[in-house]
Formats: sequence, C-alpha cells, structure tokens
Amino acid sequence: MLDPARMDDVLRRGGEIDANVAAWRSIDKRRRELQAALDTMRQQRNAANEKMSKLDKKSAEFTAARDELKELSTSIKRDEAELTKAEAESELKLLELPNAPHASTPTGTSEADNPVLHTWGEKPSYAFAPKPHWEIGEGLGIVDFEAGIRIAGARFTVLRDGASKLTRALINYMLDLHTSHGYTEVWPPAIVRRAALRGTGQLPKFEADLFKLQQIEGPDHDPDTDLFLSPTAEVQVTNLYMDQILDAADLPIHLTAYSPCFRAEAGASGKDTRGLIRQHQFDKVELIKLVTPDTSFAELDALRGDAERVLQGLELHYRVITLCTGDLGFAAAKTYDLEVWLPGQDAYREISSCSNCEDFQARRAKIRYRPNPGDKPRPVHTLNGSGIAVGRTLVAILEQYQQADGSVVVPKVLRPYLGGLERISKH
Repeated sequence: MLDPARMDDVLRRGGEIDANVAAWRSIDKRRRELQAALDTMRQQRNAANEKMSKLDKKSAEFTAARDELKELSTSIKRDEAELTKAEAESELKLLELPNAPHASTPTGTSEADNPVLHTWGEKPSYAFAPKPHWEIGEGLGIVDFEAGIRIAGARFTVLRDGASKLTRALINYMLDLHTSHGYTEVWPPAIVRRAALRGTGQLPKFEADLFKLQQIEGPDHDPDTDLFLSPTAEVQVTNLYMDQILDAADLPIHLTAYSPCFRAEAGASGKDTRGLIRQHQFDKVELIKLVTPDTSFAELDALRGDAERVLQGLELHYRVITLCTGDLGFAAAKTYDLEVWLPGQDAYREISSCSNCEDFQARRAKIRYRPNPGDKPRPVHTLNGSGIAVGRTLVAILEQYQQADGSVVVPKVLRPYLGGLERISKH
C-alpha cells in the first residue's frame, strides 16, 4: 500500500494518476474532518458526564444536560458510522494506487523512454534467414499448438519430446544455479487466496487478469478466502511472511521457487497471438528478497545480476533496460528488465523483470521487522525478479541456437541435464 506521505511522488507516473490521487485526497479529507469532529464530541460527552455527576438528578438542569447528552450520543453514533465508511473508502482508494517511483527511476511516458543500461554478448549471425520459434518448434515436432487448443483453448500449448525435456532442464538448471548462490528453494502451492494477491498488489486492480476458481459461496462467505490460480510465485513466496514480525537478524531473506503461472491476459487481446511469448499457462523460476530498507537498492543490483547470470550461462545475447515512470509495474518503485534477442522476430523481448517494491507490498501484507529488540516494528523492503521465465528462455534457445538444417543446438550448461544431448533434431 502506498505510504500517504509519498502521495506527491506517485504523481510522477502521470496518466490517470492525478485523478486517482485527487479522489483519494477528497475522501481522506472527509475522513479527517469526521475524525476531528468525533474527537471534539467525545470530549464534550466526557465533560457532560462529569457535569451530570455533580448535579441533582431531580433538577431541571440535570434533565436538560441528560437530553443534551442523548443528542450528542446520537451524533457520535452517526458520525462513527460515517467514519467507518470513509475509512473503508479511503483504504480501497489507497489499494488502487500504485507505488511511488524511486527518485532514480527515469521519467517517461512509455517503453520508448526506457534507457538501455547495458548489453551482454553479440547478436548471433546466420548464413540463412533465421526463423521464428513457432516455425522451428513445429518443424521439429516439439511444439504442438493445435493440441493445446483442443485440450484447453487458445494460448495453451503442448510441448513434446525435445521442448519438454529442455523445459525440465531449464527449471533444474535455474534452481541449481540460484541455490548455489545463497537462495533457499521453496515449492509453494499454485493456488492462492484473495488476501495474498492483495498483499503483493495484484488485487484489487488486476482481477480481470486472474483465473478465479469456481466456489460455492454461502451467506457467510469471506471474500478473502476466494481462491485463484497464481499469476506468479512472487505472490506465494512473498506472502510466506504475511502478518509476521521478523527480527533484524532474520534479514536478508533470499528465496527462489519454481511455479506454474496462470494469467488470463485480459488486457492483451491481439498481442503475441502466435508462439509461446504470451500464454495463459507458463513456467517461471522466481527470485524473492526480504531486506532492510538501507540495503534494498544494493540488493536489487545483486538480484538483477543473479537473473543475468542465467542468461550468461546459457550464452544468450540480451540487454538490460531501466523502466521509466510510465512503464513501471504497479507495485514497483524501480525496475530493470532483461530483454533477450530473438533473431527470428528481429526484436528484443522481455525475459525477466527485477523490481524493488520498497515497503509497498510489506505495508499491504503486514510484513515487518524490529531493527533492535524493543523497537517499534517497521515494514521490510521486498524485491522480486524472474530468475527467469522458462517458456521465454525456451523461445530464445530455439531462435538463437537454430541451425540451417532446422535443428537446434543445446546450450552447453544444459547438456548434463539432458544426458549429454548436444542437438535437437527431427526424428
């Protein structure tokens, strides 16, 4: 949840933010006015009770004071109901507001304003016209789009043989790499509650992008127990510490997890209709950090390096960009995107986002720590990054490692996971 003290900072995002901030300020002004009026009336009630205690209960003065107190109590009850309503409206508006950009996040309006931080490796060159991954996969018989549609509908795909084995190898390679560099592996559920999604910022704003499970809802149904397929392991792993107060000695916490991810892609109509780039179900290895505020930006740089290490080990050409304010994700204060080169599409495509959310998620999920024994708890800073998107890595391998005969060379670091297999060819 956005810290109200940073309300002016969030305006750097532009767009509809101005109107949303104005709406919250209007509601919050009403809330503060009600609170002030209630404080005054409660003081008056206390004074009236004290005055009545000193009066003769049979006197006219006592009767007048009693009637005045009844009227005051009625007003207090009315304003308390109004305050409860205003507090709920204020909190809902706050939940709908994105995080404030960090001062180092560049100002801009769209992805065109994202500066390139650096590139790694050289673009591969070919003596033939490189193909897109969907042609390569179908030519090898390892990517079956038609079967996915028959089974589950559009934006679902069946991977066969070499693609299936490569996917499994990539997951194991990524997890082995990250755990060797200090991350603790967890294996979370793929189903999450509404409260967990609200904690990391997917709800209430992005409900249309989620797959909600059908449930029988009775009159006593608690919406916080609604179940959804998780859109990213960021939700489960960050919320491992929901409603907890940690000791400073517990931090930093570095976690990694593989999980299947599910997104309705409600806002992606007509985008990436071919291939594996934008699927309803996909696989990802996630990196999560819970850290103290004074270390979070150094931790962000390190997290980005951990994600880059995956691509470097696979010897895939990529670049890193810094997202501008207009392209920043909802919960992020600062984000680096890793974009891998896809020669078959003659384009760089995002394969990992590495973000520092500062205290935005921690405030929503109530994840806190005590800097010292006896200190008042304060929110941790949370960071997350794809370490990395498995399906898009498969795409990058198919395209960057393609050969003139239609086969695909297996990256050297994956060969031990595939029994020494060096090339995927058509049987």
